[in-house]
Amino acid sequence: MTDNIEDKNNDQNSNDLNNICDECKDEDESVSQNLILTGFKICKSCRVSKTVFPI
Repeated sequence: MTDNIEDKNNDQNSNDLNNICDECKDEDESVSQNLILTGFKICKSCRVSKTVFPI
């Protein structure tokens, strides 16, 4: 029973670190870095655009 819970947690963690931006859906290395720094899965170009134009 605990094996199923651990498998679901591992699947969720691997989906969180897949380096795909939530805004533009592009794959970039900076997505995982920004996830650790800010808690948002966005690439560096989306982060800059959100900083300059915060809507």
